Amino acid sequence: MNTPKLLEGIRVVDMTSVIFGPYATQILADCGADVIKIESPQGDFFRGAGKPVNTRGMGACHMTLNRGKRAITLDVRKDEDAEVLRDLIETADVFIHNVRKAGIERLGFGFDAVKELKPDIIYVHCTGFGSGGPYEPLQCYDDVVQAASGLTSLMPLADGNPKPRYVPSAIVDKVAGLHGAYATMAAIIHKLRTGGGQFVEVPMFEAFTGFLLEEHLFGATFDPPQESILYKRQIDPDRQPSPTKDGHMSIVPYVDANWQKTFEIMGDPGFLEREGLDTPVTRFRNQGKMFERIDALAPAKTNAEWAALFTEANIPFMPARDILTIMEDPHLQAVGFFKRKEHPSEGGYFEMQPPVRFSARPDPEIGPAPRVDEHGEEIREKLQASKTVEG
Repeated sequence: MNTPKLLEGIRVVDMTSVIFGPYATQILADCGADVIKIESPQGDFFRGAGKPVNTRGMGACHMTLNRGKRAITLDVRKDEDAEVLRDLIETADVFIHNVRKAGIERLGFGFDAVKELKPDIIYVHCTGFGSGGPYEPLQCYDDVVQAASGLTSLMPLADGNPKPRYVPSAIVDKVAGLHGAYATMAAIIHKLRTGGGQFVEVPMFEAFTGFLLEEHLFGATFDPPQESILYKRQIDPDRQPSPTKDGHMSIVPYVDANWQKTFEIMGDPGFLEREGLDTPVTRFRNQGKMFERIDALAPAKTNAEWAALFTEANIPFMPARDILTIMEDPHLQAVGFFKRKEHPSEGGYFEMQPPVRFSARPDPEIGPAPRVDEHGEEIREKLQASKTVEG
């Protein structure tokens, strides 16, 4: 007997684009949901991120973000295509999009209109800013939220360069996408229990600000504040990878006993006997000085030599890897994280496996990313056949 996929039988009509929404629906597709990707006739703009092998619109980021989905192109400004979308929504459990509220309502697919079509629909709006605030109507991108949330102010605190900077990753889109995925699955559970659908709003700004402030709200958590905002350990300029003989390393002594073992391993056991470092309290308050000393001692050995010593002492250690060599990581290779597959039109490619494992379905079946309108004819034919039967 075949074990059903985790979200088998759940249909998601996905009218999102770029990263935020597609990352959320990629997770749903990985879990077995039938995700139907709705695109304009030109295709999702983000299909062009990365040089394709054979087919236009099959760039590297699309291959990852939209794997396992089915694709159909619709110009919903045209009556006939809007009708196809309405027919699809009537078959769906979830309708998800990232069109601004005024725009989606002009197209005729606001929540009230969609609820008329499918009373128990789960309607997920991936938006930039939550409703009710002054930012609600504004356009939103990853960089905008990195700036608005205060993220761009953190690296200057850690390295002394006064210029605010973006983190070199689409981190806001992906964090918001994770919120979108869990929110959708929570709404699915609610529907299974109660039979009712609902409107779900997932705003990038609020999602990421909450993510950022989990530790950094810090002293401002209390009213009145007990100390300043910011978790100081995270912005300590001395708490950075240390230079070794052949690269850089990260070690995290963290607890006081490990700090003492660290300096024994590194050949300076008396360092913590000096004034200002001779008690657990003073060591906790002066960790910057301890990191400075680690930086001075670390060049004596290679990463491999330090790894052997710190691993034996059970102190967390990792070399600071160059991202260009990440596919060579021995752990990722051992767990099969990068799986080589053959795409029907693009040939060989590497598929990152879902990091979360489920014993009920240990080997997820993940389909390839679709070409533009690859499943359009099939989807239209099945919808028409269903209407004919009902008629």
